[in-house]
Amino acid sequence: MAFSWKTLLTDVASTVLRDLLRQKTSSRRPSRSPAQRPSSSGTTSYPGDFTGNPSIEYSPSDSPTPDPGEVVWGWVPFEEDHAQGKDRPILLIGRDGGWLLGLPLTSKDHDRDAAQEARAGRHWIDVGTGAWDRRGRPSEARVDRIVRISPDGVRRTGSAMDHQVFQQVADAVRGAH
Repeated sequence: MAFSWKTLLTDVASTVLRDLLRQKTSSRRPSRSPAQRPSSSGTTSYPGDFTGNPSIEYSPSDSPTPDPGEVVWGWVPFEEDHAQGKDRPILLIGRDGGWLLGLPLTSKDHDRDAAQEARAGRHWIDVGTGAWDRRGRPSEARVDRIVRISPDGVRRTGSAMDHQVFQQVADAVRGAH
């Protein structure tokens, strides 16, 4: 096989272009690493998850302020590192001083891995669909973890939870605490 400058230059150019395209497209992808807590929320540091038996209330309203019984979007810190977390839907169930108390929601179906989740101490209840999920996916609420949410940290209100569904969630929370 004879040496060809044309073939060599074509191969080098193709490799360089492919690497440049990978760098350019990989910089466009959202980061898969945990997000840092937004610093612009104006809230004090996270005091930790709520423990004990919460005073659960259902009082959604048309006011612009978030109220128990509503699903809102806000920052949920990771259990293992409160400095990191994820923006996600939260079902508000009560108050603790100046904090709102909420249950993280997910669209992941935990019915398939319920035994594994229970072994890890995580318990979920189906809450159905609502305006909090723009794609209309069914959601589940985690009833064994109650997070504190600063009212100023609520990004948007999704909708009020159906009262009967809220009561089922409240019963599950009481059973878990």
